Amino acid sequence: MRVKITETVLRDAHQSLLATRMRTRDMLEVVEQLDQIGYHSLEMWGGATFDTCIRYLNEDPWQRLRDLKKKMVNTDAQMLLRGQNLVGYRHYSDDVVEKFVTKAYDNGIDIFRVFDAVNDVRNMELSVKVAKGLGAHVQGTVCYTISPVHTVEKYVELAKQLEELECDSLCIKDMAGLLSPHEATSIISAMKKEISIPISLHCHCTSGMAPMSYMAACTVGVDVLDTALSPLAWGTSQPPTETVVAALKGTPYDTGLDLGAFEEVVRYFKDLKDKYRGILDPISEQIDTNVLIYQIPGGMLSNLVSQLKEQNALDKYAAVLEEMPRVRKELGYPPLVTPTSQIVGTQAVLNVLMGERYKVIPKEVKDYVRGLYGRSPAPISPEIIGKIIGDEEPIHCRPADLLKPEYEKRKKEAEEMGIAKSEEDILTYILYPAIAPKFLKGEMEEESLAVITPAPAAPQEYTMPTHFRVEVDDEVFEVKIEPLGGVSISEASPKKPESIKGGVTCSMQGMVLSIKVKVEDAVKEGDVVAVIEAMKMENAVHAPHSGTVKEIFVSEGDTVTPGNIILSIE
Repeated sequence: MRVKITETVLRDAHQSLLATRMRTRDMLEVVEQLDQIGYHSLEMWGGATFDTCIRYLNEDPWQRLRDLKKKMVNTDAQMLLRGQNLVGYRHYSDDVVEKFVTKAYDNGIDIFRVFDAVNDVRNMELSVKVAKGLGAHVQGTVCYTISPVHTVEKYVELAKQLEELECDSLCIKDMAGLLSPHEATSIISAMKKEISIPISLHCHCTSGMAPMSYMAACTVGVDVLDTALSPLAWGTSQPPTETVVAALKGTPYDTGLDLGAFEEVVRYFKDLKDKYRGILDPISEQIDTNVLIYQIPGGMLSNLVSQLKEQNALDKYAAVLEEMPRVRKELGYPPLVTPTSQIVGTQAVLNVLMGERYKVIPKEVKDYVRGLYGRSPAPISPEIIGKIIGDEEPIHCRPADLLKPEYEKRKKEAEEMGIAKSEEDILTYILYPAIAPKFLKGEMEEESLAVITPAPAAPQEYTMPTHFRVEVDDEVFEVKIEPLGGVSISEASPKKPESIKGGVTCSMQGMVLSIKVKVEDAVKEGDVVAVIEAMKMENAVHAPHSGTVKEIFVSEGDTVTPGNIILSIE
């Protein structure tokens, strides 16, 4: 049985290795050649690309889709859609989901790969239904992870549910590279007995097992494999396209693709990788077998190190790794994929840093336990529910059922700001209300691709270099840097706790997101007085005692460190 190939180089490959920074102009130079190769599909939109386009590249993601699609006459355009989250980070109302999926189809998407972070099929139903109604190919997705409740039987049950939703095909999404060859054969062979739709397999190479799992999957009838051209393969990306094609050549699973057809595009992406070298994180290119021990994706591990450095607590790394599985178990074994990976990881960090488990609980963790992200894979114990949300009753309905229609309201806001030139612009604003207005007004600037190297120094010089050669978007500049005086960290920091009576201190490094009280306000013990954004999550600061707010020492947007006083209550 011939196996087909989905090429990820225009989406997940550069999302995994290059922080999703590949420009549209660099894609347009090669997409016609990719279109001639004979792929099943080109994954080229969705995931983090939408956010990155407007946040860093000053590009319209809708225009990227239109421009690429114009040059794709032979190959289907594929996107990754986060179910009710679309390409954002929260659940959107049904009217927004319907409008977004419709506009994505109108602008050129042929295949919608739809997934949900906790495998709650209810969060996928609407986007599947809308895309099907438009005539698109819909690929329902099962997120693979390992836990006592994630059994072969459970994965087969999910596959059957997705086929009942009339999905045209199924994808097994192994985002952490945990799928072993044995499990690949067990799951796919069991699914093949129960469903009749084609099965795609999407693995990352984080653990190094993916190529072996791909070969094993072929022996039990997998229909499509996700691969990335070799310059942007391996590590936290997918297995190399050319390697997979060569390995299957002459077997019953021969892809039918010509190895010679890859030479020119591989050369192109090798050169392009050099252009983006300043963005490439060497860690993301490496095999990380720790993922097999801790079941934590490589990207999540590097993010964990970054979080601990930010909190000046890198010595707690081993303790956090031990805490992570405990938190994941208590939260019902969610798969570790955006946003649940951040929810589990941040809570584990806080449990270790605070010295008391669940002393500080981010808003997102509370919302997860409330059921606002969907049904947890395993039930959360009443004890943990009580610890995290007190006497609140978690919801049991589909989370989006609680959301009021918002498209027309947001459309009016966009029109009042003068940024509603099209329905696509309105959707961009709804998805990213904080950054979209500046982008849609044309006030954003493209992030430069800067490569900085010290200029050659005389052999006898061993001082810190102050003369640099800077390459920005292929232009080279010579820059001399002169150190200037500035405010020391101690001078810039808020007042120290020992000097203020009734001081309320910050327990972590972060940014002041909001101050919830004013001077002379009366507060009760436990009231939220401020919100700190730390480790990408919202963390409430509570009043340690009742009293009156006498002084506020920080402003919204200030950076605070552990022990800094935020305000005083007497």
